[in-house]
Amino acid sequence: MIVVIDYNVGNVKSVCNAFEYLGCAAKLSCAPTDIEDAWGIVLPGVAAFGYAVSALGSLAELIRRVASAGKPLLGICVGYQMLFESSSEYGRHKGLGLLGGQVVPIPPGRVIPHMGWNLVELPEGMRLFTGLGRQKHFYFAHSFCAEVTDAEAKIAYTDYRFEMTASVQKENIYGTQFHPEKSGKAGLKVLQNFHDICERGAQKC
Repeated sequence: MIVVIDYNVGNVKSVCNAFEYLGCAAKLSCAPTDIEDAWGIVLPGVAAFGYAVSALGSLAELIRRVASAGKPLLGICVGYQMLFESSSEYGRHKGLGLLGGQVVPIPPGRVIPHMGWNLVELPEGMRLFTGLGRQKHFYFAHSFCAEVTDAEAKIAYTDYRFEMTASVQKENIYGTQFHPEKSGKAGLKVLQNFHDICERGAQKC
């Protein structure tokens, strides 16, 4: 079963509902035993970075530990941003440090916040996008974005008058700046792919 981390920040229930719609085994929980026993975990979030980190509290160290041990982890929106080392949103805040890089404001001269559908280029080898072809539109809602410095990370980009990171994969760590749960059939396929990754991993254990 997948556990969607329940920490009262934004879109946690909608992500869980999307998994249920797909018929995937998923549970909304913040119980440490559920997180430790899960096939994989999803960290959603719609909030400022610092608020989300504070709301996560002691779960942050548990998530860092189980992800470092190889459990698949999918971060969505602010949950994705928290995978990185730090953010400059309303001050300086430390992230989970699972991916090298920092979260910075979208450069001026663009519409901010960035809200709506953008075309994402989908490189080969990113497992979240299996079966989706070379590009798909996904729904975004954010004012900050990740500058990725992790040499081991695979990256999918979208054009927002600069090359903006839309998704990252590093071994068992996955992240999407966009909202798969709000991105129609393509987004549901991303969630299905993550479920399948987790299920295959659980069957090997």
